[in-house]
Amino acid sequence: MIVKGRVAGFLGAVGTTVCVRQGMRRWPPGEAALWERKNFRGEVVDLYAGPAAALGAAAAVAAAPLLPARTRTAAVLAVLAAGGCGAYDDMAGRDDPRRGFRAHLGALRHGEVTSGAVKLLGVGAAGLVAGALLRERPADKILAGVVVAGTAHLVNLVDVRPGRAAGTVLALGAGGLLRGGTAGVLAAAPVGAAAAVLEDDLARRTMLGDTGAHALGAGIGAATAAGAGRTGLVLHAAALVAAAVCGDRVSRAAGAF
Repeated sequence: MIVKGRVAGFLGAVGTTVCVRQGMRRWPPGEAALWERKNFRGEVVDLYAGPAAALGAAAAVAAAPLLPARTRTAAVLAVLAAGGCGAYDDMAGRDDPRRGFRAHLGALRHGEVTSGAVKLLGVGAAGLVAGALLRERPADKILAGVVVAGTAHLVNLVDVRPGRAAGTVLALGAGGLLRGGTAGVLAAAPVGAAAAVLEDDLARRTMLGDTGAHALGAGIGAATAAGAGRTGLVLHAAALVAAAVCGDRVSRAAGAF
């Protein structure tokens, strides 16, 4: 039954992601120009993959069999909240030249609320709520929250070239799929959504943007937090914090936030 849950989650995420993306391409919400960006080569690509992947992963978790109610709620919340915060930054922060969380938190200290700060704080809060639902012990709740939010941030950090964010989700999710259990069912959803958009992402026809990168990263983080023991949580949390600190320096230099 666990294997069936993983297969159902994967296929459900693929199907929902493809359907939502095709629907958005045909009937874009608002002006079509809102969903267009220039990539690193100056080519115009669409952003439909982001919300499609977020909705595909969330729907797959919501429909997956054998998940405890708290676990299901935590994963769906993490994916949708992280994706929503990313979507806000995609739209409201498209012309903001500031890069890196230090720049956005610095602006916040001076009374300016940037879209990047909203995203950072929103994803962090969603991660902590998800962590509280996923684990029982207080320390584990906090560590799980760091893992969920940190993984969302990590996937967004690597989203600087075609296929890197989706490929990172596939690589990180492979361990969860092989492990099985609740973690495997949860991992199947973001892995399926990433697989559904990978070809078009690599072909430079679409990009995940902050919406998709944060949503899929949060989904993988929820799977990791659900399946790891205390030592695993500590190691994952420490690695993600280190990656965030190093990535912030790179993002400020390279303009990838």
